[in-house]
Amino acid sequence: MIEILWHGRGGQGAFTASRLLGAAYALAENRYALAFPSFGPERRGAPIRAFTKLDDRPIGNRSEVKRADFSIFLDDTLFSKAAYAELKPDGKILLNTKKRYDDRRVVTVDGDGIAAEILKLPITNTIMLGALAGVFDKVSVAHIEEAIRQNMSEKLHGKNIAAVHAAVEAVRKGSVG
Repeated sequence: MIEILWHGRGGQGAFTASRLLGAAYALAENRYALAFPSFGPERRGAPIRAFTKLDDRPIGNRSEVKRADFSIFLDDTLFSKAAYAELKPDGKILLNTKKRYDDRRVVTVDGDGIAAEILKLPITNTIMLGALAGVFDKVSVAHIEEAIRQNMSEKLHGKNIAAVHAAVEAVRKGSVG
C-alpha cells in the first residue's frame, strides 16, 4: 500500500487534494483508494492533516497514516524536522517553499508562486498534487485532470489543470530541491 500524508491549514484544500489523488489513482483498472481528513475544531487557518491510501486491492485499513511514502506540505510553516519521522525508509517530502534543502528526500516547489501566477489565489492543493505527479509514476497527469473535471466545479477546471501542469513541469525540469 502507498500512503500519503497531507499537511495544510484549514481552507488550503489539503483534504480536496487527498480526495483528488484518490479519485485519479482509482481511474485505472484494479486500483483502490481511500482519502480522509483529520482535524480539530473546524476553522480557517488551523493545522489539518489528510490521508490518502492507494492499493491494487480493496483497502480495509482506515487508520491514520503514521509512516508515509510521501508527506506533502501545502504550507512550509508546518514543516519541521519531525516530518522525517513520518517517512517510510524510501519516503519523500514534498514542500511548498522557496527554500532549498540539501536532502534528496525533500522535493521543493514554489507552489505559492505558481498559485499567484495561475490561480490568482493563495491555494496550493492542486499544485502540490501536480508536484506529486512529477515524482510519483503511479498516477498520471491525465487521470488527475479527469479527477479535477469530475470533482471540482467547471469554472475551476482550466486554472487548476494549468496549475497541475506547471508544478509537474517545475519538478521535471529540476527547478526543485
